[in-house]
Amino acid sequence: MRIGQYEFKNRIFLAPMAGITDQPFRRLCSQLGAGLTFSEMMSTNPDVWHTEKSKLRLAHHQEIGINAVQIAGADPIEMAEAAKVNVSYGAEIIDINMGCPAKKVNKKMAGSALLREPDLVADILQTVVNAVDVPVTLKIRTGWDLENRNCVEIAQIAEQSGIQTLTLHGRTRSCLFNGEAEYESIKAVKNAVSIPIIANGDITSAEKAKFVLDYTGADAVMIGRGAYGRPWIFKEVNDFLENGYYTTLATEEKCRLMLRHIQDLHQFYGEEKGYRIARKHVSWYVENLMPNSTFKRAFNALESAKAQLDALEDFVEDLLD
Repeated sequence: MRIGQYEFKNRIFLAPMAGITDQPFRRLCSQLGAGLTFSEMMSTNPDVWHTEKSKLRLAHHQEIGINAVQIAGADPIEMAEAAKVNVSYGAEIIDINMGCPAKKVNKKMAGSALLREPDLVADILQTVVNAVDVPVTLKIRTGWDLENRNCVEIAQIAEQSGIQTLTLHGRTRSCLFNGEAEYESIKAVKNAVSIPIIANGDITSAEKAKFVLDYTGADAVMIGRGAYGRPWIFKEVNDFLENGYYTTLATEEKCRLMLRHIQDLHQFYGEEKGYRIARKHVSWYVENLMPNSTFKRAFNALESAKAQLDALEDFVEDLLD
């Protein structure tokens, strides 16, 4: 799998997710087999480019590999400027978000709202591609709603505009994350263009990843929510695609990875912010390790990094016993 001049170790990628794909999580997923990871979505509003929050979102580490940064906005010139700023900060791939279904993003005509404006899509893509010397990729949904699926048209515009790779989440904006992903639409896009296509949506197991690749003909899969509390899914998928089978990590190893991730969050954000961000990740880990546990509620009441780590060590000890 290649994007521009970059070749990746496999075709299993981590999706860009606001509030999730920070440096600690991307680093962990990379170590566990993700071939490429994307940063959290960055606004094209120049007022936020140099804030502490933006710096944390853009923080990279050499162990992560290629530095792919996603940007979102609706103005072609602002998008181009944001792309150039991020390249100056070290971005090696610029990904354009035209798939986010969030109301606060769509109200600004950004994200998946742009799918209703093919001419504007073309203007944005061409302007950004011409502004930077790194590969530019695009992430979209199948359309605005079920009556207006236009992913094939948008994919053809993307190819003509110089976009190097297209990621397609198999839902319309109106579907949000409900129902099942439309793999038929991904297959149609793959057959309509020659640029690499990355399939996204409902990829929650190694078996599902193989099915999606086989059915759609996509060049890669992108995993988002399927990695919540399960960063080892990348190892499972990679092993399954290479060998036809995989072995789930032992519970003890999963616990070790959880503890390391939470420690990294505390260190990366600092104690005051880190323990708050750790809560959602621990909730997902615990749901995978011990479904329906009451531990999550007690953990969310803790208000220091040390208290969190002490509680997690007790949880792990009880779980392994």
